[in-house]
Amino acid sequence: MEHLVLLLCVVASLATTTLTQECSSFEDSKRFDCMPDNPNQQGCESRGCCWQTPTKNSTNGNIGVPYCFYPHDYPYYEMDEPTMTDYGWRADLHRNDSFYYPGTIKQLRLDVYEETENRLHFKIYDPANSRYEVPITTPKMGAKPAQTAYSVKLNQKPFGIEVTRTSDGSLLFNSTLNHFLFADQFIQISSWLQSKYVYGLGEHRTSFLLPSDWERFAFWARDQSVTENINEYGDHPFLLNMNPDTGNAHGIFLLNSNAMDVVLQPAPAITYRTIGGILDFYILLGPEPGSVIQQYTEVIGRPYMPPYWGLGFHLCRWGYGSTAGTRKVVERMRAAGIPQDTQWNDIDYMNNTLDFTLGGTFKDLADLVNDLHANGQHYMMITDPGISNLHPGSYPPYDTGLQNGVFVTSDDGKPLIGKVWPGTTAFPDFFNPKTKQWWTDTVKTFHKTVPFDGMWIDMNEPSNFVSGSITGCPSNSTYNQPPFLPGIAGNSLQDKTICPSAKHKIGLHYNLHSLYGYSEMIASHDALISVRQKRPMVISRSTFPGAGQYGGHWLGDNYSSWPNMNYSIAGILSFNLFGIPLVGADICGFHDSTTEEMCQRWMQLGAFYPFSRNHNDIYCPSYPTMCKDQDPAAFSKAMQDSTRSVLLTRYRLLPYLYTLFHKAHANGTTVARPLFFEFPAETALYSVQTQFMWGNALMISPVLTEGATQVDAVIPKGLWYDYYTGASISMASTQTMTLKAPLDTINLHVSAGNMLVMQEPNTTTTASRKNKFGLIVPLASDGTASGELYWDDGDTVGTYENGKYIFITFAAQNKMISSLITQDGYPDSGTMKLGSVIVYGVNSAPTSVTVNGKSVAFKYDSTNKVLNVSSLDVKLNAPFKATWM
Repeated sequence: MEHLVLLLCVVASLATTTLTQECSSFEDSKRFDCMPDNPNQQGCESRGCCWQTPTKNSTNGNIGVPYCFYPHDYPYYEMDEPTMTDYGWRADLHRNDSFYYPGTIKQLRLDVYEETENRLHFKIYDPANSRYEVPITTPKMGAKPAQTAYSVKLNQKPFGIEVTRTSDGSLLFNSTLNHFLFADQFIQISSWLQSKYVYGLGEHRTSFLLPSDWERFAFWARDQSVTENINEYGDHPFLLNMNPDTGNAHGIFLLNSNAMDVVLQPAPAITYRTIGGILDFYILLGPEPGSVIQQYTEVIGRPYMPPYWGLGFHLCRWGYGSTAGTRKVVERMRAAGIPQDTQWNDIDYMNNTLDFTLGGTFKDLADLVNDLHANGQHYMMITDPGISNLHPGSYPPYDTGLQNGVFVTSDDGKPLIGKVWPGTTAFPDFFNPKTKQWWTDTVKTFHKTVPFDGMWIDMNEPSNFVSGSITGCPSNSTYNQPPFLPGIAGNSLQDKTICPSAKHKIGLHYNLHSLYGYSEMIASHDALISVRQKRPMVISRSTFPGAGQYGGHWLGDNYSSWPNMNYSIAGILSFNLFGIPLVGADICGFHDSTTEEMCQRWMQLGAFYPFSRNHNDIYCPSYPTMCKDQDPAAFSKAMQDSTRSVLLTRYRLLPYLYTLFHKAHANGTTVARPLFFEFPAETALYSVQTQFMWGNALMISPVLTEGATQVDAVIPKGLWYDYYTGASISMASTQTMTLKAPLDTINLHVSAGNMLVMQEPNTTTTASRKNKFGLIVPLASDGTASGELYWDDGDTVGTYENGKYIFITFAAQNKMISSLITQDGYPDSGTMKLGSVIVYGVNSAPTSVTVNGKSVAFKYDSTNKVLNVSSLDVKLNAPFKATWM
């Protein structure tokens, strides 16, 4: 069989062997936990497992070395002879006995799909009984590829699947272990990993390089302020694994939405334990780390293209108190000349926190929104999914929802009633097509009152202030009380959410819980397109694989602290792995009051979040003490000057950032990325999470420590340029350098050979888009550089798909810069002008510069070796050439 090796490797089952024979020769790192739930010796041995004190107990992880672990001869599934299919192979699996959780499924089926040269897909399921499968769209398999970058080995006794990279034989996945288990509400599979360098597995507050010394990651979407070792707002069971010997990367994605644990142990190995569904794995071959993400988003869906204004600076707080209070901040920002594209409001704009209503002090909100629009700005507000049932007959969202049957129901078929901000509430079932239409109609009605531009959807895990419902959850349901409970916060599936036994149109909340926010994103995305006929801007708290097709994410309720600022970088990078590049943290922190220094440094960092928003809480530390204002204009003149400068830098670089978002949308690449994505062979970069890249050209090195006026930055091997001055740094090897970082400065460096396309900035993207473009050309040591620009009207849906854009490539070599237009369907491309070119790394002073054959004025910085050509007026929708001699 092509690409398939069949192995028979029998593990002897000897009923009379001694404990020493069955349980000996286990290194601590290679113990697989047999009793993660309440371990004790009697219970362990009753499961047929080994109980031994670890040789050296680990205190590094959150679970430690297991005392109870599987013996060598634990009963296992066997595999029958596989058969070749049009898509790969099929094989049946069987075991004769039941194991320690009820509902053992003794007959299983394995389907292996060779989907593409670099993507392997396999499923393990019950062939006799239909089971829940995650209802997201994944690619349909075409013709089987002629060759693949992977080889597959199937082991018969015990059953296991081993995947290796064909080019070098390196391990990608190997489950040939004897503790693969499959019951109705407990499914477990383990695999060896090729290295300890693992990333992803979100959403959790942790380091970007995941701890792997007995670390458990729980999955079950939860309303939880950012806290270590706790399942948070979204579920993303995807990981990227680096091979330090080769610099190659691969990805593993388990498409499963049920509550689960994933455990990393130092063997290195991984164990998945989920309480429902099937095993639906994708192995993604890369081999570059960026290619892995492209292959992953090919499975889950490419990120959407945000509106251009969505990349500007956003401002919000809970507690403006009125339209006048909101307007005061808008005017304060304008007076300070600090860029701001979008003003937001939290729940205080509502009447008694009822969705789609206005409180008395916000009755004139539409006037403010119209003023924002007249100034080229935009407006967004919060919307929660919980719909109050306390005002029947006078609250249309509930009345029409009840009439149309749009709410999640209890066992009795009536709407499940929980409790959120407005009191008791029903929860829309966004998996129901009727609900999507009701949501669109409700959004449209409110939009006639307040012409908002985007939606901030919060509390959509879904959050609930009571456990399950106001009447609890049926105690006799194994959906509410499963036989195994992953290590989730609250020690209950219904804690801070609705009953798992609740019913949606397409199934049980038990299965769909972690998809709830995803389903609301789709409904909100589609509603905004229907209402505004423009690109939607949706920012959601809860997410799931594929959510990036419909909007972005903020990292939730963080704290005003230096460690929280530091951790935000890991969150930004992780969500770029998850295919949600439009991501940011609450700049200056949500909970607690910030300090000016912290907020100044955080504004510098936040200016380079892909999604840049400053937001804070209402009370600090608690009622009635109001949190201090933390909009940039509320601080000293020095702070205002610093923030204005760094946000103008962001706005200057927006054409480059927008092009990165286009690449993410078209090809699935990351926007913000870790340094090692560009230098995968540099293992010294694998743990760096205090710096990051925008694309391949710009490296950001923020200050993350109180009182610091310098920063220790890791500079990768190669040639770099200071963004501000063009001064060069040539690194023979990757090393840490101490860089000056006065309070008003964030260090930025440009990678040699990778151009930055810029635009003269203004305080809104509307105004900035009318200005001339510019180029920073950082020459490589051989005198070459390249860059790209994607441009469209920034607001129309489907411009790329419909060819309504311009795409320009730029190249530098032999003291000449040229452009090439590969697509020109943008109706206003004739208005695009190049106003400046800055060339870094010009080692000798030019005597002349020409643009399209005409001599132009220039300046040369002999200290930093920078050529500056300004006051140009060159059309970008036609090829141009600039030369220097």
